Amino acid sequence: MTRESKFLQTLNGEVQAIPPIWFMRQAGRYLPEYREVRAKAGSFLELCFNPELAAEVTLQPIRRYDLDAAILFADILLIPHALGQELSFEEGEGPRLNPVVRPGDLAGFEKQDVTERLQSIFETVRRVRGELAQDKALIGFAGAPWTVATYMLAGRSVRDPAALREWYYRDEKFILALIDILTGKTIDYLIAQIDAGADAVQLFDTWAGGLPWPVLDAVSIRPLEKIAGAVRKARLGAPVILFPKGVGEKAVDYAQLRGCDGLGIDYGMDPGWARGNLSSHTVVQGGLDPLAVVAGGEKMMKSAETYLKLFHDVPYIFNLGHGFTPQTPPEHVAALVSFVRNGE
Repeated sequence: MTRESKFLQTLNGEVQAIPPIWFMRQAGRYLPEYREVRAKAGSFLELCFNPELAAEVTLQPIRRYDLDAAILFADILLIPHALGQELSFEEGEGPRLNPVVRPGDLAGFEKQDVTERLQSIFETVRRVRGELAQDKALIGFAGAPWTVATYMLAGRSVRDPAALREWYYRDEKFILALIDILTGKTIDYLIAQIDAGADAVQLFDTWAGGLPWPVLDAVSIRPLEKIAGAVRKARLGAPVILFPKGVGEKAVDYAQLRGCDGLGIDYGMDPGWARGNLSSHTVVQGGLDPLAVVAGGEKMMKSAETYLKLFHDVPYIFNLGHGFTPQTPPEHVAALVSFVRNGE
């Protein structure tokens, strides 16, 4: 564990004069150096499974911006891939999978050892941890069961998972069986990342927003509680951050989970409400609209200043309320980092 890291100190409850800073999707298409490596890799999946190249793109934003944490370069759909679900990425269209549509499709999933099939990912973790300075943290991650399940069920990315919500009402047993399998496999996957050198882990529940309370509790909150609790029990000292996008006031229910060391807030959440309702339960992370960084200038600085002022007296991690978009100018990111650290 990298105990000198300001990032980990903050997750341990320490207030920093200048908050630690990292960004979701900090390694990606907005960086010219990433695009060069991506072209060399051949395909997105080949990049994910090439430890040398995946480690390189993980480290690129640390070299460029001197951020306080690196996040493993991988994808949330590697678990379905490791379970045997055929996966490909179509240029400009996103992921494609053979949809899971009936209980019989789940039969082979339980016996699959995802840690065995994802050894190259853990090698990436080892390489990155070996190259990172001791004052930099390495974050492992996974998709939350519900978000991963939406792709597995639809066979692609869905902008509105309403049909999948309806599926829950029609066949709750089937949906919860899939969620349960993904919960167990995600626990194994995250623990293996920590064993390989990750200092903390984050769970992304991108499609939690819009779910009514009974469904949200069943497919998102309870599975994340189980994962966070199991990871913390197995690897004491490795913090768990949850990022349930779009859940509004239900964020309090996530923040109160015993295994939640940090909670990422999205750009749609009122930061004043988050300061008043979440900071007493957990460490808040993020919130800045990534499109403010695309615009840059005074609007970006004022938006960042809002978070810095509101959270100045509590443990807080500066981040976005979702990931960088491909059109983000790298020089705007550099200006943002300078502003957070130096006030200019």
